[in-house]
Amino acid sequence: MSVSKSLPIESQIGSSTGRWLRPLTTCWPIALRQLLEEQRSVVRVLVTELRGSAPREPGACMLVTDSVTCGTIGGGALEWHAVQAARALLGDAASPSIRESRLVLGRELGQCCGGVVQLWLEKFTRADLPLLRNAVRLIDANASATWVTEFANQTALRRLLPGGSEGMRTPLRVIRGSDTVTLHERIEASTPPVWIYGAGHVGQALVRALIDLPLQVTWIDSRLEFLPADVANSVRVRHESRPVESVRDAPPGTRFLVLTHDHALDYELCRAILQRGDFAWLGVIGSKSKGARFRSRLARDGMTPEVIARMVSPIGVPGIASKWPAAIAIGVVAQLLQTLATPRPQFMTARDDDSDCSAERCETCVSHKGSSH
Repeated sequence: MSVSKSLPIESQIGSSTGRWLRPLTTCWPIALRQLLEEQRSVVRVLVTELRGSAPREPGACMLVTDSVTCGTIGGGALEWHAVQAARALLGDAASPSIRESRLVLGRELGQCCGGVVQLWLEKFTRADLPLLRNAVRLIDANASATWVTEFANQTALRRLLPGGSEGMRTPLRVIRGSDTVTLHERIEASTPPVWIYGAGHVGQALVRALIDLPLQVTWIDSRLEFLPADVANSVRVRHESRPVESVRDAPPGTRFLVLTHDHALDYELCRAILQRGDFAWLGVIGSKSKGARFRSRLARDGMTPEVIARMVSPIGVPGIASKWPAAIAIGVVAQLLQTLATPRPQFMTARDDDSDCSAERCETCVSHKGSSH
């Protein structure tokens, strides 16, 4: 009888030199500052305008160096084209630091989306680090600001305006003059805070599932031995002997997940969070009977039905029956994402003099309002 043996994974993939793609999980000035402290120059690729259907919304961006990318503008042919253009800009010391590219996805890149995307490619060097550090300080202080880039006479002038730009209603605005282009971007700590209590099997699976998402994750447990030392930079780990006391430290609008090893501690955490009242969402792991017992006890403790109703238990989207910690985590993360508001994208205004359009009503030229995408 022959016995089949699995090859080591190194043998299965041969001499692969691929690498994991890096997500952009924080405000772009923070990630750009970190990259520029390691690299001599970085190109930021930004979606500034679009019309019709496209992979990403205005404001989506990625950072490109000679060897790595961070973030995405949608993957596929559009991103491949953008990365090649960014690396060409990196290698051309004599060219201006900013280029714009208007792409018809269907005709020029063969993408089924069929929309029109305007890209802004901008090269940063270590000379830009002082301004970036100022931006990061404002973000860390939860203060809003506006990053202004004016491009004229083949030269880029960058400014940081604390307090935001007067009259700016959207996070991104492009103003075009006869010989200048000015980009205004709102800079703020816009990643929602998520606080997780519990570092058991499900807690650890949850953190692994969340690290690639643009969220501010704080992870708390009273058991130091369950808090890994090698977590991602996007996760703040807190060892608290009295976790309930840390609830007061969470910022307003926090989304809480309670899944400790102790049901009594779970209850005390839920009561403290509900008493705060300024949270965005509260989920508690457990069965239907656990949720019912918690609600009954909260009522006896004097909480109103409206307050108690804000506690979600059990947690997770319906239809996932598996009890594997990773499967539970996927269902909970999906439910958590449903609580996040999706910003309405800003679309390019259709122009009557669009010389790129030849068909009377092709999928590229139909305005977003009347589009079926």
